Amino acid sequence: MTKNAQWQLGRRERQIMDIVFKLGRASVTQVQSELPDPPSYSAVRAMLGFLEDKGYLRHEQNGLKYVYTPTTDRQKARTSALEHLVRTFFGGSATEAAAALIELPNTGLAEKERLRLLSAIQKAKQEGR
Repeated sequence: MTKNAQWQLGRRERQIMDIVFKLGRASVTQVQSELPDPPSYSAVRAMLGFLEDKGYLRHEQNGLKYVYTPTTDRQKARTSALEHLVRTFFGGSATEAAAALIELPNTGLAEKERLRLLSAIQKAKQEGR
């Protein structure tokens, strides 16, 4: 999957990829049950096949059904998604994105979380970022 490949997907394809990442591995039935306003079983199966053809998923056979897993690890996908989010909604500013996350209502930071953020800021500063 290329660096920005996640964002070259259609809405349904992104939804499916989100589900497979969330579950780690998923059958057609599992994906279909997680989709909002789900299409038919055949349509979900076809979309999973397209995503496999495009190189986003792979499958293994488990009895009579296929179980799909992502071809890239969760960390790479998370990094790609965050980069896209920061570019698209925050003009490329990680500072603005971080501030928006901290300012979200009902997300009071625990001491451990605050220390994690301070540590990440300090590390970035040491690396010249």
